[in-house]
Amino acid sequence: MAQTILVTGGSRGIGRGICLSLAEHGYSVLINYAGNEDAARTTQAQCRAVAPDASQQFIVLQADISDDKQRAKLVEQAFTATGSLDGLVNNAGVAPAQRADLLDMAPQSYDRLMHINVRGPVLLTQQIAKQWQLTSQLKDKKIIFITSVSATMVSVNRGEYCISKAGLSMAASLFASRLSAEGTLVYEIRPGIIKTDMTSAVEEKYTQLLQDGLVPQMRWGTPQDIGKTVSSLFQGALPFSSGAVITVDGGLAVPRL
Repeated sequence: MAQTILVTGGSRGIGRGICLSLAEHGYSVLINYAGNEDAARTTQAQCRAVAPDASQQFIVLQADISDDKQRAKLVEQAFTATGSLDGLVNNAGVAPAQRADLLDMAPQSYDRLMHINVRGPVLLTQQIAKQWQLTSQLKDKKIIFITSVSATMVSVNRGEYCISKAGLSMAASLFASRLSAEGTLVYEIRPGIIKTDMTSAVEEKYTQLLQDGLVPQMRWGTPQDIGKTVSSLFQGALPFSSGAVITVDGGLAVPRL
């Protein structure tokens, strides 16, 4: 039976790229979405189209992971949907509704991003890990946190986003430290400038910056770039690297003069 992976925020963007790559490599995928069911159904159909084995399952699960009741329901569904849960990809996250200078950052925007980008995935991971622990199934599980180069690279016009990703990066390290001895491997993936709906508002700006050499590889990253990285980890590419930070950014974070 195919292993089952839960991908939060799997309906579009990076999440869709992750779901499709997992589907291509033979995994069943639980496609979590918060509000856009049509996009999630599109991801589901695309996963079925690329899946090599008819026994793979692609199940759409609605839940806002920042909501306690919805998150609890998602955990229950994740463990019963296919009969097993073998891994978790914490991908769901949001950007500020409006970019604002750090000195003008609204408390409501800060609270929203911390609630969705940090609190949600941390408590989801806690609940899933505890369920694995209760059934003595922590061994050979994998958890991946999708953070951002913004965990360490400053953008003063979206400070709340940077702070949330730095917090999520620490969460990845904490769970790696806590769970690795029990057989669960935890990784952090830091995407760079990725072409998605989230970056569409600044596409022209960053296309020019890329052409000017901001990124050594001189191109946009794609959801497929992140998806390939995720699927390689679930296939066992880094068995002695729990807690590793894997940067997928075309060289953006390389210090240069």
